[in-house]
Amino acid sequence: MGVPMPRQRLILHTEASLGLGGQEIRILTEVRWLLDHGWGAVIACQPESRLLSEARAAALPAVAVPMRGALDLPALLALRRLMRARGVTLVHTHSSVDSWLGTLAAKSLRLPVVRGRHVTIPIIKRRALTYRLADRVITSGEAVRALVERAGVPAERIVAVPAGVDTTRFHPGVSGKTVRDELGLTGPVVGLVANVRGSKGHRYFLEAAQPVLRAVPGTRFLIVGDGVGFEDVRLRVREMGLEPHVIMTGFRRDIPEVMAALDILVLPSIKSEAISQVIPQALAVGTPVVGTTVGGTPEIIRDGENGRLVPPADAAALAGAIVALLRDPVRAREMARAGQALVRARYTMGATMAQTTAVYAELLGG
Repeated sequence: MGVPMPRQRLILHTEASLGLGGQEIRILTEVRWLLDHGWGAVIACQPESRLLSEARAAALPAVAVPMRGALDLPALLALRRLMRARGVTLVHTHSSVDSWLGTLAAKSLRLPVVRGRHVTIPIIKRRALTYRLADRVITSGEAVRALVERAGVPAERIVAVPAGVDTTRFHPGVSGKTVRDELGLTGPVVGLVANVRGSKGHRYFLEAAQPVLRAVPGTRFLIVGDGVGFEDVRLRVREMGLEPHVIMTGFRRDIPEVMAALDILVLPSIKSEAISQVIPQALAVGTPVVGTTVGGTPEIIRDGENGRLVPPADAAALAGAIVALLRDPVRAREMARAGQALVRARYTMGATMAQTTAVYAELLGG
C-alpha cells in the first residue's frame, strides 16, 4: 500500500463588507498567492459586494453568502455547510459580522480560526470576544497589534503581518507614460490613491493644494479611487476653485502605472490607518511618499530617510513637505530608493505570505 496523500490545506476567507478598499484587495491578492503556491482557498462574501464581482472577474473561487448581521442563523448555517462541502481546513475572518458567523461555524466543526484586523480603530473590550475566540489574530502592523493586545488578547496569539507588495506588478521598470498621456499630465503630479472617505484626509489634501500651487505653479493633483465620500470631495474641489488643477479618476485597476505617473504619492490619513498598501506600492515603483504620523505609517516611513511624515490634519505641514520634495527631486528620489530597498527586504508578497502561511501551518499541525 502506498502512503496516503495528505488532504489539501484549504483556507476560507470570509468578508461581510460591501465595498472594495485595501482590506478587500488584500484578500484577493492573498487568495491568488495561495492558489499559485499549492494551497486551496475560497472567499465567502456578500452577494452584492464589490469583492464578489472582483473575485469573479479575476477567476478566483468565491461564494455568495448573505450575511445580514452577527446573529444571522441562516448565514451561520450556510457558512458551516460551505466549510463541510469544500473541505475547509482553516477559516480566516476579516470584518465584524463575518467574524462572528465564521468563527462560530468553524468552532462547531473544530476548525482553527484566524481573525484579521486591518485598522487602528480601538477595540472595545466587551466587543472583543471574536478576537479572544480566534486561535490567532493577524494584524496589519505593530500599531494594530498593540490595540488587539489592549483588548485582552494574549500577546503570543497575535502576529503582525503587513500586506505584501506584488513586485511582479510594482517595480522600478513600470512606466507612467500611458497614464500621463491619457490624463494630459505634463508637469509635476501629486497623487492621493485611496478609498474616498473621511479618514483618508482628502480634505487636507485639497487644502494643501492651494499653497503648493502658489509655490510650484503648474502642479496637478490626482485623486484616484472611489467610495462613500466621492461626491463630497468633487463638490469641495469645485467650491475651492480647484477644478483646473485636480483630476478625480474614480476606481482604476492600473495602479502600478498610476504610481509611476506621480512625482509624489500623498497619504494624508487622519485616523484608522494601519500600514497602507499604497505606501509600499509607491516606493516599489520608485515614487516618493508623504504620509502622516497616524497608525502604522511610521512603521514604514522614517521622516527624511525614506519619505516624509507630517502631523495629521495639518494642511500647512503637508503642503510644506510636498513643496520641499518637488523643489528637490534628487533628494526625493534618494528617499524613494531607500524606501524601495525596505520594500524588497520586508514587504514583498513572498515575505509577508511566508509569515501568514507559517501561522496557518502551525494551526494545522505543520
